[in-house]
Amino acid sequence: MEEELKCPVCGSLFREPIILPCSHNVCLPCARTIAVQTPESEQHLPALLHPRSPAPAAAAAAAAAPGPGAAAGSTACPDSECAAGGGGGDHADKLSLHSETDSGYGSYTPSLKSPNGVRVLPLVPAPPGATAAAPRGAGPASSSLTCPQCHRSASLDQRGLRGFQRNRLLEAIVQRYQQGRAAAAAAAKCQLCDRSPPEPAAVLCEQCEVLYCAACQLRCHPARGPFAKHRLVPPPSHPGAPGGGGDGGKGAGGGRKLPTCAEHDLENYSMYCVSCRSPVCYQCLEEGKHGKHDVKPLGAMWKQHKAQLSQALNGVSDKAKEAKEFLVQLKNLLQQIQENGLDYEACLVAQCDALVDALTRQKAKLLTKVTKEREHKLKVVWDQINHCTLKLRQSTGLMEYCLEVIKENDPSGFLQISDALIKRVQVSQEQWVKGALEPKVSAEFDLTLDSEPLLQSIHQLDFIQMKCRVPPVPLLQLEKCCTRNNSVTLAWRMPPLTHNPVEGYILELDDGDGGQFREVYVGKETLCTIDGLHFNSTYNARVKAFNSSGVGPYSKMVILQTSDVAWFTFDPSSAHRDIVLSNDNQTATCNSYDDRVVLGTAAFSKGVHYWELHVDRYDNHPDPAFGIARINVIKDMMLGKDDKAWAMYVDNNRSWFMHCNSHTNRTEGGVSKGATVGVLLDLNKHNLTFYINGQQQGPPAFENIEGVFMPALSLNRNVQVTLHTGLEVPQCVKQPKLPNN
Repeated sequence: MEEELKCPVCGSLFREPIILPCSHNVCLPCARTIAVQTPESEQHLPALLHPRSPAPAAAAAAAAAPGPGAAAGSTACPDSECAAGGGGGDHADKLSLHSETDSGYGSYTPSLKSPNGVRVLPLVPAPPGATAAAPRGAGPASSSLTCPQCHRSASLDQRGLRGFQRNRLLEAIVQRYQQGRAAAAAAAKCQLCDRSPPEPAAVLCEQCEVLYCAACQLRCHPARGPFAKHRLVPPPSHPGAPGGGGDGGKGAGGGRKLPTCAEHDLENYSMYCVSCRSPVCYQCLEEGKHGKHDVKPLGAMWKQHKAQLSQALNGVSDKAKEAKEFLVQLKNLLQQIQENGLDYEACLVAQCDALVDALTRQKAKLLTKVTKEREHKLKVVWDQINHCTLKLRQSTGLMEYCLEVIKENDPSGFLQISDALIKRVQVSQEQWVKGALEPKVSAEFDLTLDSEPLLQSIHQLDFIQMKCRVPPVPLLQLEKCCTRNNSVTLAWRMPPLTHNPVEGYILELDDGDGGQFREVYVGKETLCTIDGLHFNSTYNARVKAFNSSGVGPYSKMVILQTSDVAWFTFDPSSAHRDIVLSNDNQTATCNSYDDRVVLGTAAFSKGVHYWELHVDRYDNHPDPAFGIARINVIKDMMLGKDDKAWAMYVDNNRSWFMHCNSHTNRTEGGVSKGATVGVLLDLNKHNLTFYINGQQQGPPAFENIEGVFMPALSLNRNVQVTLHTGLEVPQCVKQPKLPNN
């Protein structure tokens, strides 16, 4: 968790942390260091930057003398000075900081680097006359602060850094963590000391899992020989230390004073502004600053965000558990590789020793190949262990930090950081993608030595001799390879004069995003079509042949680009039997007065897609429904009545959104003969939006939708609809109609 509590600028634990508009945190002293004030024009500089401006003697003396408690070159500012605005504190808060290039002093001063690698702007000493009044005509200066993590800039108002909220929650957790670390360091004792009592432990060896004091570490664990690669770390905190799972929540929230509004010191936070994502008081609402915003009770939003964070944290916890089990699997794999490698070496030596002296020179080469294969496998597994351990350490630290945050009883402080923390936990969960918890290599060695050949073949004996019998590289026939919509067709052949028999082929395709290859076809055919791929994606394909001797090498890769937009029709094979299709399956009607469902032939799981449906006939004010559905949607009722469809049903006056037979967002404006209904499925943002005659109908209908979806429509005999596909996503969207609840 310690990484979560360190400032990205100074690399130390947070001191007086403030929350930037991007939701990241930074120390208040570090914020003064990295902030920049830029004059509006070089001709109208503030008086602070004029090296020749006259200044009274008293002002020069005040500028030269350091404030109470502040050392030369220090970046920290006492709270009393910053709050009162005296002794240069208010001036530092307003961030009148310039590089030498900006102010006109001499040559360029290079920026500094913090322990975390973040470039910061050094403080520039104020020239004589810095406190003098600015000359007439001097333009205003704009102060800004750049986040050291996401590099987003934030402008400061007249309050300067005091305009940013203090992260009281993080400050309390840092304080408890420091106390716990100090207590743990005092409690840890050396495990090899002859003294009684033992000396306090100075380091812990991660490989030996032993605590050493400084003297015992030099004597028993020198940094040379077999111990040179061991990692020595500070002693860990014990379970009873504060911040390690003790009574941190009780001490943090029990006796602390309730926070007051930053704008109104006498008012406590009582509401939460959803638009601004910040706690507010009643006076903030009365003055009109948040009067038209969406405001909800503070306690309710606190519970809601805490529940969201807990739910996301459960997902990360499950992934961390899987990662621990995966590490055990990898360590067992190391042992198996070692054992199998030794077995292969023993068999190889036994075979080579049984042969004549002519095998002696070849034996060393074969042993070298087995050793290289084993070292390669070990290196791959060790790299995977280190990578997975790093991810697990980061996830564990984030989990511990989130648990400490959840223990807090400060709703306003929690809500200040909950949005960003929930996103971080969700991103941490998403990093455990499919395939990340699978070994990259197996414990088996694909090496076979045939000791049966005659003596004259001994000098040609090599592992590659077995591969000479496998099929050669297939040749991809590029003139026959093509893409259509979201399917690709590949063709290949064997080179002429090939004598090695071929029993079949293995066709592999990546995931369309530069990921790992997977087998999509195994068989004897030399032509294959793969359907159901992502639209607007680039796929790499390769093929190899195999026979009883083994698998041959891969062919050259061919790059295939699927269609940018989707072209599809109504699907007669999956439509309800009462649906009648015509116009090459682009026009749909119905024989029943009841609503029947028909699906499209395309399936979407990625990207942004848009299609339109033109109302050719509309009699007696029916309620057709337009939207998306799963392949197993119920087809003898209106679209959206089950949990397999998301739809908008509309009559001649208004529309509703429907899913699981739940109606929401009634919106004025209906359809008639000649109307056009547009459906925008954005699987990058995971939402669905509807349009009528080019105007957005209500808000985005559904959000957080994931999976595989097919275009869908339900209608009865009073409606006829024609489908239009292959359309570009609309760039200019009109303002949506306001829904009537």
